[in-house]
Amino acid sequence: MTFTELFTNPDYMLYAITMCLFLPVFLISMIASIRVNTVFAKYNKIQSSSGISAQGYVRNFLESEGVSGIGLAAVRGNLTDNFNPTTNTISLSDSVRNSSAVGAIGVACHEAGHAVQHAKKYFFSSARLKLVPIVNFASTMMWPIFIVGYILGFASSYGKIGEILLIVGLVVMGLSLLFSLVTLPTEFDASRRAYKYLKTCMLPDEAAGVRKVLTAAAMTYVASFMMTALQFLRLLALLLMRRNNDR
Repeated sequence: MTFTELFTNPDYMLYAITMCLFLPVFLISMIASIRVNTVFAKYNKIQSSSGISAQGYVRNFLESEGVSGIGLAAVRGNLTDNFNPTTNTISLSDSVRNSSAVGAIGVACHEAGHAVQHAKKYFFSSARLKLVPIVNFASTMMWPIFIVGYILGFASSYGKIGEILLIVGLVVMGLSLLFSLVTLPTEFDASRRAYKYLKTCMLPDEAAGVRKVLTAAAMTYVASFMMTALQFLRLLALLLMRRNNDR
């Protein structure tokens, strides 16, 4: 493959584009990750005027939505908060659980938003839950397939095997891309539900802080989707290039 061919042949151009976009998308992912931590740290120093803890807000939020039977548990770490739909449990981290800071309340109520989604059978939440075991299995196979496929993809003796592995890898990455795509509306909706509730029971400036925390967190999922989409396109480009070599 010559440099000129890389940018003039349609099959090669897609690969060139994905390579050019890798660094910008990687930087976007890094910035999103840094921003969510800095925004959370900022608003986790601002105490809510109500004095109610994050888990107290969670209970009130769930009650206002008519959702019951949700357990509350502790989890170690920073921003490791999550909702487990298989056990109907919201786990809150050490920096969130008993804090009455604006940032902690926003994070906790976001997870409560997921619990509300699950209780009310929100479509994208249910779809993501069904995809979890499939994607988890596929993800364990992803890198071995990629590595072997890359090695064999352009070798004349094993080209067909490499092509098959690239197709399998493309399917695996497609499942991850679908999961990432379904995750976007799920996360945005959980934040929307949390903010809708919190703006009714917090001061306007506190609610505005919650919104900034939730928005920063949402951007990490957008960045993750972009990176997964780019990897999918890169693998598709490799497959097209492999087939181009057979012509």
